[in-house]
Amino acid sequence: MTLYAESSAVLAWLLGQPSGEAVAAALAGASAVVTSDLTLIECERVLRRLAAGAAVAGGGQKEAVEALRARLAQVVETWAVEPIAPRVAARARQGFPDDAIRTLDAIHLATAVCLGEVLDDLAVVSLDDRVRLNALALGLRVQPA
Repeated sequence: MTLYAESSAVLAWLLGQPSGEAVAAALAGASAVVTSDLTLIECERVLRRLAAGAAVAGGGQKEAVEALRARLAQVVETWAVEPIAPRVAARARQGFPDDAIRTLDAIHLATAVCLGEVLDDLAVVSLDDRVRLNALALGLRVQPA
């Protein structure tokens, strides 16, 4: 199964949150992983906020953030990264089962929908309830179960 790695799941795994273990298991069992440039942007922004907080606090967390950045970069080398292409932007502007979703969630879902048109075995790995519910309503599988 090919997995679309959405930001909430990637960050939970990367930051060692309890729910990240289920994400790690899902990613490890995937035949391939694809993500969006958006996921990488969101992850980098979180890492930069963590580093900025570490600099203010004066702690040694800056080195830990660099280690997380390196870990993510190493894993992403094995993933396919989809650009936020015009077809994704066009789909994100269209309706979703729950149109109360946020803009970035719409971009993630639009990317998954566009990929699902060419990948029969695609599932979305996400911990965000809004993304999960919309993905299911769109006919996509969702991980972790």
